[in-house]
Amino acid sequence: MNQITTKLNVDNLIMQALREDITSEDITTNAVMRESKPGRADLICKQDGVIAGLDVFTRVFELLDDKVTVEKFFKDGDKVKNGDLLAVVTGDIRVLLSGERTALNYLQRMSGIATYTRNVADLLKGSKTKLLDTRKTTPNMRIFEKYAVKVGGGYNHRYNLSDGILIKDNHIGAAGGVKEAIQMAKEYAPFVRKIEVEVENLEMLKEALEAGADIIMLDNMTPETMKKAVEMVDGRAETECSGNVTKENIKNIIDVGVDYVSSGALTHSAPILDVSLKNLHAV
Repeated sequence: MNQITTKLNVDNLIMQALREDITSEDITTNAVMRESKPGRADLICKQDGVIAGLDVFTRVFELLDDKVTVEKFFKDGDKVKNGDLLAVVTGDIRVLLSGERTALNYLQRMSGIATYTRNVADLLKGSKTKLLDTRKTTPNMRIFEKYAVKVGGGYNHRYNLSDGILIKDNHIGAAGGVKEAIQMAKEYAPFVRKIEVEVENLEMLKEALEAGADIIMLDNMTPETMKKAVEMVDGRAETECSGNVTKENIKNIIDVGVDYVSSGALTHSAPILDVSLKNLHAV
């Protein structure tokens, strides 16, 4: 995340997270540390994985006190191992204690997503299929979670409802059919917007192609049906596979030939990567 993105979109979310954890004061820290005292702590990795969110981790402490420094020994996207010293944090001990949990929550969550994404992306190596995330993200965590997907080697699907046209089953029902929904989208949307439509069978696919969809999402189809669908499309549109795609079953679609596969599991099912702030002491 660059500096502009951080200031405009990230800082406010981090402050909300800090206010959630400190509604009036950090009563424990204020009880045991009555005055400012410089200190340092080690950021330790406790699991093998892919690290993501080191700058967000740092920003938590900087927003509490711009005098805090974080010396990093890894960068986002690096593989890390259990026992690695990721960084050293130096600053007012009260700030380190008060910001610890929020900073670690971001780092653990983002690193878990990056790790899971890397594992899934590796399974697609050698194929033309690109791995996409979805909007199935934690509320107020989307910018962090989608960034973590990119760090892990995946690609971002649309960021929000304003970002692109994706006609799904309920849109089709509301419009009265596939053809009608695509026609309405073409009449309403700017010409620069691609139109993606979700189809559940080959008949819907035929309608979508005839109506001029730019991207076809093959939803919850068997690998055999998807192969037939890709043959029907024959390059007239881009293709995306979707529906309960996980690390465990993605191998079933590697040879299907779709351009993209989207997986909500990248963000909604990735476990955290265990990291910890240890050895806090005065300096």
